Amino acid sequence: MDPHLETLQQQTRRHFLRSAGQFSVGAIALEALLGQTSASASVGNPFASKPAPAPAKVKRVIYLHMSGGPPHLDIFDYKPELVKRNGQNAPDEFVKGKTFAFTSGVPKLMGTPRTFTQHGDGGIWMSDAVPNFQSVANEMCVIKSMFTEQFNHAPAELLLFTGSARQGRPSMGSWVTYGLGSENDNLPGFVVLISSGVQPSGGQSCWGTGFIPSVFQGVQCRSKGDPALYVSDPPGMDRNLRRKTLDALRDLNETQAAEMGHPETSTRIAQYELAFRMQTSVPEVMDISREPKPVLEDYGAVPGDSSFANNCLLARRLLEQGVRFVHLFDWGWDFHGTGAGEDIRGGLTEKMKRTDKPVAALIRDLRQRGLLDDTLIIWGGEFGRTPFREGRTAGGDILGRDHFPDAFSLFLAGGGVKHGFSHGETDELGFSVATGKVHVHDLQATILHLLGLDHEKLTYRFQGRDFRLTDVHGKVVQEILA
Repeated sequence: MDPHLETLQQQTRRHFLRSAGQFSVGAIALEALLGQTSASASVGNPFASKPAPAPAKVKRVIYLHMSGGPPHLDIFDYKPELVKRNGQNAPDEFVKGKTFAFTSGVPKLMGTPRTFTQHGDGGIWMSDAVPNFQSVANEMCVIKSMFTEQFNHAPAELLLFTGSARQGRPSMGSWVTYGLGSENDNLPGFVVLISSGVQPSGGQSCWGTGFIPSVFQGVQCRSKGDPALYVSDPPGMDRNLRRKTLDALRDLNETQAAEMGHPETSTRIAQYELAFRMQTSVPEVMDISREPKPVLEDYGAVPGDSSFANNCLLARRLLEQGVRFVHLFDWGWDFHGTGAGEDIRGGLTEKMKRTDKPVAALIRDLRQRGLLDDTLIIWGGEFGRTPFREGRTAGGDILGRDHFPDAFSLFLAGGGVKHGFSHGETDELGFSVATGKVHVHDLQATILHLLGLDHEKLTYRFQGRDFRLTDVHGKVVQEILA
C-alpha cells in the first residue's frame, strides 16, 4: 500500500482538528470536548485511588443482587388485608389496563402463607423465611417503597445497574471506580462474583463499561477453578517470559498511544499490567481455606465450592484488600410457581437457607472487623412480585407470583444509613407505593452520595452529551441517611 495513503487512512477527525492549528475553532472546540478524556489519559495509573469530591460516609460497596426478583410480600412487606382477602378477584382499579409478564384476565389475590413478626429496635417486619436476617435487624435499613418501569428481567437489571433499560451504558460499579479508583494496585477496583451457575438476565452489561474506558469494567472472579479467567500463564510460558512479552507489548502500545492518542491504548497497557500483578494477588485473596473454621461455619462456606456463601466470604476478603466495589449475582429468585423450587413456601425456605445465613454472617463479620461503618451493603432484586397468583400456575398446588415493577423491597446496611429502620409503605394490598417512593434512579443517586460522589456531577462526555448513571433523573433519599 502507498505509505501516504496508509497514513491518511489512519487519520481521524481528531487528528484533522488538531492539525488545523491550535487557535482554530475546531481545535478549541475539540480541546473543550476532550478535556476530561485528556485529563484521564494523562494519569499514569487509571486505577489510582482518588479522593471523593464530597465528604463520604463509606469507602466501598457490596451489592448482593438476587437475580429474578425476590417475593418481597413473603419476606419484608407484610399485608394483613391481603391475607384476609386471599382468593378474591383482584380489584379492577389495580389491574385494568395493566400489562403483566405472564398473567391476563382477572387474577386472584394471594396473601402470604408465611408467618411475619417484628424484629429489632425499629420493629422491622420479617417473615419466617429469613431467620438469619432477623438476627441482624438492628443493622438493616429496609426500603419497602422501591419501584421501576421495567417488568422483564434483562431491561429491569440494566435500568438498575446502568441507568438505562438498553445496553450500552456504563454500569454502577464502573461509574464508582471511574470516580474513585481502587485502593489496591494489584487488584481490580470492581470485582464480580456469580453463584447458582447462571449469569444475570442483563448479561455482562451489568458490569460493563459502555462508552467509558474499559479499564473500569468489572472483573469476574470465581470461587472454583482458576480465580480469574485468562490471567494464568499459558503452557510453556513462565513468569519471566510473560514479563518480557508484556514489556514488548507496552513499548508498542506506548508508541501507538503517542501517535494516535486513543485513550483505549492506555487502557490496554494498564489492563495488561494489572493482569500480570493479579497472577500473584488474586489466588491468595480468593483462597478461603485460609479462613478459621468458625468463620467458614458462620458463613456456611466450603472451600472449593461455587456458592453464594463462598462469594459472601470472598467479598469481605476483597474489601479488606482495597477492592472498591464487589458485585454478587445469585440466580434463582424468579418465583413464578412453575416448579417446587419456585414455591413461595418450601421453595423460598430452601433458597433462603443458602442466602440469609451468609448475608447475616457478612454483616456480623464486617462489624466485628471494624469495616461495616465505612462499607455499604445492598440486598435486593430488580423488581418485586405481584399481590396475586401468577396466571399460568394459578390453578395448581404450587404458589407463585408474577413480575411486578410497581412496588418492591430491598435493604441496605452499613455506613451512612439508618439502622433498624424501615422506610416507605405500599397500599394495604401491596399494589402501589403509598408513601416514601424510591425509584431505582433515587437508589443510584443515594449510593453515589454515600461514596462522596454527586450523581449530577459524575459524568462522562460521549457523542456530544454528558452522560451519568442516573441519566436525567434521581434524587438522594435523605430520609434513610443516618
